[in-house]
Amino acid sequence: MKPNKDDRRDNVERIQYNIDKTIQNYRLAEEMIEITDDEKTKEALEAKNDRRLESLAGMRSEIKDEAEARQKGYK
Repeated sequence: MKPNKDDRRDNVERIQYNIDKTIQNYRLAEEMIEITDDEKTKEALEAKNDRRLESLAGMRSEIKDEAEARQKGYK
């Protein structure tokens, strides 16, 4: 059985979608941090948001690479 050929045509859009959802989740978590009184919940949400920021940096780098590859015809 042959593996599927790597189809990168939608990578930029897929990564942008993931960036948008991560930012949305970050903002929702920030709202929850503001309204909750539970310190454990606050700490957990803050830790998740720290990881989200790290992920965003990686996704932004990846989308830049994919956009450049797209311009060059994925060669």
